[in-house]
Amino acid sequence: MSETADMSRAETTRSRLLEAAVQAFAEKGFHGTTTRDIASAAGMSPAALYVHHKSKEELLYLISKDGHEATLALMRAAIAATDSPVEALHQVVHDFALHHTRGHTGARVVNYELAALSPEHLIEIRGIRHQIEEEMRALVQHGVKTGAFDTDDPYMTAAALLSLGIDLARWYHDSGRWSPEQIADQYAGMALRIVGA
Repeated sequence: MSETADMSRAETTRSRLLEAAVQAFAEKGFHGTTTRDIASAAGMSPAALYVHHKSKEELLYLISKDGHEATLALMRAAIAATDSPVEALHQVVHDFALHHTRGHTGARVVNYELAALSPEHLIEIRGIRHQIEEEMRALVQHGVKTGAFDTDDPYMTAAALLSLGIDLARWYHDSGRWSPEQIADQYAGMALRIVGA
């Protein structure tokens, strides 16, 4: 078997373990989940988990890092796509809401299991979260500066806008009343009303 095939198989196995960990952490919480639960959900032996990952906490860290980096990337892409703060905020909130509804299970783990991360990993994830918050604050401040937005406290406004999307992970489910697209459209419109656009 070629080295490329071995790498591909290892990547597939790691991916299966990460997907299984997301489901297990979402259902039972980090502390309620065992490595056996994760390995079993991935169709592997518990020993297989340690071949690919150092610990259960490392799985949580990788899930959290991927989720936060994806959020930061989608925000930066939406902001970079236009000079208009109104269009940028509409797109950021739309994409943020869509991301949190389509991936609500992973988003729930990413946003509500942070306390289980090691101190070192928590510092890193908080750094990414800070960048996300800074992007939103800068966008709101830019809108206020240009006269496109009317809000007395851009910091609180940015926190409220982020909370809208983050909270979706707590209550959204696939069989609910609204589709991800409907929520994303409504949230984007609400965001513009919140900033007084």
